[in-house]
Amino acid sequence: MAESYKHRAVPALDVFKPDIFKDKVVFVTGGGSGICYAVTETLMRLGAKAAIVGRNAERLRGAADSLSKATQSQAIATPADVRKIETLQHAVKQTIEQFGKIDFVICGAAGNFMAPIEGLSPNAFRTVVEIDLLGTFNTVRATMEEVKKSHGNYLHISATLHYSGLPWQAAPSAAKAGVDALSAALAVELGPYGVRSNCIAPGLIAGTEGADRLVPQGQDEMVLGFMPMQRIGQKDDIANAAVYLFSEAASWITGQILVVDGGSVHFRGPFLPYPDSVLDTKSFKSLFPGSKM
Repeated sequence: MAESYKHRAVPALDVFKPDIFKDKVVFVTGGGSGICYAVTETLMRLGAKAAIVGRNAERLRGAADSLSKATQSQAIATPADVRKIETLQHAVKQTIEQFGKIDFVICGAAGNFMAPIEGLSPNAFRTVVEIDLLGTFNTVRATMEEVKKSHGNYLHISATLHYSGLPWQAAPSAAKAGVDALSAALAVELGPYGVRSNCIAPGLIAGTEGADRLVPQGQDEMVLGFMPMQRIGQKDDIANAAVYLFSEAASWITGQILVVDGGSVHFRGPFLPYPDSVLDTKSFKSLFPGSKM
């Protein structure tokens, strides 16, 4: 039998012009860790300056220092809670005082955990929706006037969870579906101002909290069986997609959702045994240590 072929993840600097984002400023919620940290680092290596947003001020300052040292560009920490628009407005004010403008906005703050609906409290559901969906709306409202001035871009980090009825993912599925709809409305309303709005929907990305939570323990090989490209995604895969969507090469692309998942969206199905995982939820709790019951 022939062996499967695996494309490698390619760093952005191997493909894109080094100063493609010279003098650009990016405002990033969730920029202190995970996918958004990696995207921010890539944009900075390509010339951008960054303001990263998160709730933990000390951790955020450490992340900003690391980004600045790694890229020879400048990142600042602008602490805020995306659920509270006044804190985002303050973060925007700090960004303008430091850099004078905002060209790009990445709405990447997110919350997620595994839980069947019967184990999902109203407060837990509300928390995920407030971080993912309300947080995206608040970020847009806080930055909108500055992005209109720069004829800039919004990029929302979405997901593929809601493309089917995925067990144990009701809250983030509902929230990300709302993010997709909000991005489309934003594209229509702000298009005449020269502003674009798009989503990236990542698949499973190695080294992220999302992958740690969503993959059942000991089931890595099973998960690969759902991926036509035969590998788990890397943060570089998402960063490269972001570079393209922010670049002038995508100047006629708005209101779209770019799925970056190695083709696994075409093998939609739960990573849990079905229907056993919904008929006897407690039997599968051990596969997801952080799940709610």
